[in-house]
Amino acid sequence: MLDTQTIEAVADELLEARRTRTPVPLLTARYPEMTIEDSYAVQNVWRDRMLGSGRRLAGHKIGLTSKAMQAATGISEPDYGVILDDMVLENGATLEWDAYTHPRVEVELAFVLGKPLSGPGCTIFDVLDATDYVVPALEILDSRIQMEGRTIVDTISDNAAMGAMVVGGNPVRPADVDLRWVSALLYRNQGIEETGVAAGVLNHPAAGVYWLANKLSAHGTSLEAGEIILAGSFTRPMWVYKGDTVHADYGPLGSITCRFE
Repeated sequence: MLDTQTIEAVADELLEARRTRTPVPLLTARYPEMTIEDSYAVQNVWRDRMLGSGRRLAGHKIGLTSKAMQAATGISEPDYGVILDDMVLENGATLEWDAYTHPRVEVELAFVLGKPLSGPGCTIFDVLDATDYVVPALEILDSRIQMEGRTIVDTISDNAAMGAMVVGGNPVRPADVDLRWVSALLYRNQGIEETGVAAGVLNHPAAGVYWLANKLSAHGTSLEAGEIILAGSFTRPMWVYKGDTVHADYGPLGSITCRFE
């Protein structure tokens, strides 16, 4: 395991990479002894640095929950990161492409909690009971670490590659729709690129949320009322380029559009 000084140095390196948009070399190549516990420690230092600069915690993201995403990354277990208030964007947002390190877009559902959630022993029924509403979302991935050869340790340290999210469409109560069968069509510049169904996320998009509540309980923390939880992508990540318009059609749940300039 890494010592405290090294963990803080890595977190500061990632903060600088975020500022300069220059990815750093693989952490696992430089620190082969680095563990998953180390990577979450790095993420926690990074989070505390960001909160100390005046940002606010808005929620959490869950990544690598679907077979599509695991196949795309070569990583076979979920991870999580934090969502800060300035990462949450409204439908129709224009994003500065140069503000990200070659961004990618994923199709997801966001759970907005009306009650706290904590583990151990949190279940899908607890999640559905605690959720105020579910709403379509796009996640913008932004890697601050070299992509080729990444492991889950690299990804977790990099706040699970969280860049931003765009929220839109029609919010629904969990009991009003079969969330497993929510589907989406993802377009770039009027051409369809990806399609997916929410059951691709661990057989139910709420499954990632209770996984996260139980995971956090091991560190003595929980999910709070008002948090946004991005439940994981049910399509492969789609590369976007400067000038691209992204449109995601969720059928009865509405649509989301954003543009990169």
